[in-house]
Amino acid sequence: MMSGYVAVGPLRLANSDGTEFLDAVSGTFNLPLGYRHPTVVAAVVAQLGRHSHLSSHLEDPARHELATKLISYAPLAIKAAWIRDLTGSTANECAVRIAQRVTGRSETMSLFLSHHGQTIFTTAMAGNSLRRKGFPVTTIAGTKIPAPYCHRCFYRANYPGCELLCAERIADFIEYASSGSVAALIVEPVLGNGGNIVPPVGYFPRLQAICRRYGVLVIADEVQTGMGRTGTMFACEQLGLQPDIITLAKGLSGIGVPAGAVLMRSDLDVLLPYEHSFTSGANPLSIAAANATVDIIGADGFLAEVRRKGRLLGEMLHALVGDIGWVSDIRGLGLMWGIEVVDVHGAPDPATTRKIVEVAQSRHRLILRSSSYGFGNVVKIRPALVASESDLEEICDRLRTTLINVSRTVAAPA
Repeated sequence: MMSGYVAVGPLRLANSDGTEFLDAVSGTFNLPLGYRHPTVVAAVVAQLGRHSHLSSHLEDPARHELATKLISYAPLAIKAAWIRDLTGSTANECAVRIAQRVTGRSETMSLFLSHHGQTIFTTAMAGNSLRRKGFPVTTIAGTKIPAPYCHRCFYRANYPGCELLCAERIADFIEYASSGSVAALIVEPVLGNGGNIVPPVGYFPRLQAICRRYGVLVIADEVQTGMGRTGTMFACEQLGLQPDIITLAKGLSGIGVPAGAVLMRSDLDVLLPYEHSFTSGANPLSIAAANATVDIIGADGFLAEVRRKGRLLGEMLHALVGDIGWVSDIRGLGLMWGIEVVDVHGAPDPATTRKIVEVAQSRHRLILRSSSYGFGNVVKIRPALVASESDLEEICDRLRTTLINVSRTVAAPA
């Protein structure tokens, strides 16, 4: 049975009765090039005409081509790639396996509010208990540490006077809270599902120095931030992070064809094929889409234009919510923005956040998403990287009307 929706443009869908919707969040953040970018579609269709599946060892030349392209944009230390995944969940599991094999240690560390996947293994790493409720999870040991969330600092401190306590205290967690066998710290350069949290300047260099002191590898989970989302191919490029391993998925194929990859230092390329491999991992359709996507995003001027449009979107969002008392923060990087919603006491207000998302879609035909799978208090705005200025203006116009409607039922903080 076919879906009742059809794409009618890079950011637009129509349902079975012809009603059009404007997508402000790139599907589930996996459509950086929109719903049907002609170049990527053509590459997938051409590949489908040749074959849709091969045994993985027969795909080595195509995998090598994609790996070479991705590595060319990665931090200088990254020289190898493992391309046998379809999702961010398994890519992150691969990264931890590599860290365990190389270090001989077992434990991972992750940040409060982080999201690293939906398998038992990756939900155990996630920095939010909601995905573990009701499941008798059995997996490796792990320690959660406070996130660099300046707007709601765990330590009740203020940046920059805090001297980056959220980074400095990582040493204490390694020394006193861990098992003493920490293989890796996995971080999202921008915490996506946790509320679009952008770390302060200096956070990642400090974190990295501490991890190196203790022999802990740093994994950058770029599943949501990678492939140009923040205005550079990888977000760590902008934030002073030189990771040992980078994971990719979601936007890797440009138009939502499942694809995943792990990039790493050459000395970390230690897994044998049978130790992490999946039937449809690195399938020909995924690789064809990913190769075309990297070419498009890496073309001259593309990422500079994303950065320009990102600044424009940020200005428009600040202008439209600047006088709304129940919006406590607006933050973002590139085309990855979040609006934090609070109640009359200034506390997080997930109920109003959900209402904004529901009203936007039902009344104003604008597709939004909220943080923590609807349990969070941040409205996320992440249009496709190919959005035009007029698309951004229309997103903000519909969002403005939505907020006006919702404002009538929300009391401002005292």
